[in-house]
Amino acid sequence: MINWKITKQESEIIMEIVQRAERIYKKAGRDVDPLQVNMDLTATHANGCPLRLTELLQAPDFDFAHDLFGIEHHLNRETGKLGDYFFPRCAKAQKEHHP
Repeated sequence: MINWKITKQESEIIMEIVQRAERIYKKAGRDVDPLQVNMDLTATHANGCPLRLTELLQAPDFDFAHDLFGIEHHLNRETGKLGDYFFPRCAKAQKEHHP
């Protein structure tokens, strides 16, 4: 079962990331489903790979696209966990979320 619990502040930042993602996907000539991007980021963030959301929002285009496309490709949509050893550049380090 996927955990969807995030704070209101995290949700607001994710919405800003989604808006930026729409522009990045369009530049790359790809269709984008904003709801899917939102759900992918929320699932990733809440299920074992917390993201530094503000850093992701402000990341250079290349790093931003790396994380978004990587999450899209490697997210297990049944568990909310990332697979294939993919680790987003803007993910919190293990010690940041497991004291």
